[in-house]
Amino acid sequence: MPKLKTHRGAAKRFKKTASGKIKRSKAFKSHILTKKTTKRKRGLDMPALVSAADRKRVSRMLPS
Repeated sequence: MPKLKTHRGAAKRFKKTASGKIKRSKAFKSHILTKKTTKRKRGLDMPALVSAADRKRVSRMLPS
């Protein structure tokens, strides 16, 4: 069985935590920021965890 290749696009977007969960960044923080409140933009800066429904699919893309 050959080694599994890492999905490079996923590797740039997700990181594994020490406990094995997968961390992601939030969307909607790149442009059209004038209409968004400061509180909302600050919240978008904080990392989030990948949901349980998507965890299996994302972890398959990150075999390391």
